[in-house]
Formats: sequence, structure tokens, C-alpha cells
Amino acid sequence: MAGKKGSRHYKVEVKEQAVRMFLEEGKTYRTIAEAMEIRDPDRITRWVHDYRQEGKMGLLKSKGRPRKKQEGVEAELARLRMENDLLKKFHAELRKLTKEEPGTE
Repeated sequence: MAGKKGSRHYKVEVKEQAVRMFLEEGKTYRTIAEAMEIRDPDRITRWVHDYRQEGKMGLLKSKGRPRKKQEGVEAELARLRMENDLLKKFHAELRKLTKEEPGTE
């Protein structure tokens, strides 16, 4: 489970029902939270805001930081080989430059 310890993730159906209760039935955030056993009434505020901005798609999108991509072993190996090749080239160029400097005998 991602997020803070003890955080809950709610299904889209639950979010839609909470938004509908607020918009159509005129219930308060606190009343909806108690009826639906949602810990934080402010969460419903966010859902209503997202729904008003983007419709149902606002309730579908995930929030927070995107997960890191897990690169495969082959991709990681290819990346490391490329980095090593670049470092070897830079090191060779640096050696050439230091040998060409005047007064280094």
C-alpha cells in the first residue's frame, strides 16, 4: 500500500456516491463522511472539486508522486556499459590534454 501509514484508498464508486450526495442531496461533508465511514471529510471536498473541474475523470486519476520505473536487468546493463564507455573516452581525452600542456616534461 502506497502513501502514509494507515491511509485508505477509495473506489471510484464510493467517490461518485459521496459527490452525488453532496451535489444532489445537499448533505454536508461531515454527514457524508460519517454515513460512508470516510475518515476525513476534507477528502470529500477534494473529490467534489475534482469532479467539478474534470467530471468523472477527475475521480479516476491518481494523486501523489508517480512510482519509479523499474528498469529490467538488460536495460540497466546496457545503461551501465554506455556510462563506462563515456567515462573511458573522457579519461583518454583528459590524458591527451595533460600530455599536450607546455612545460610538462
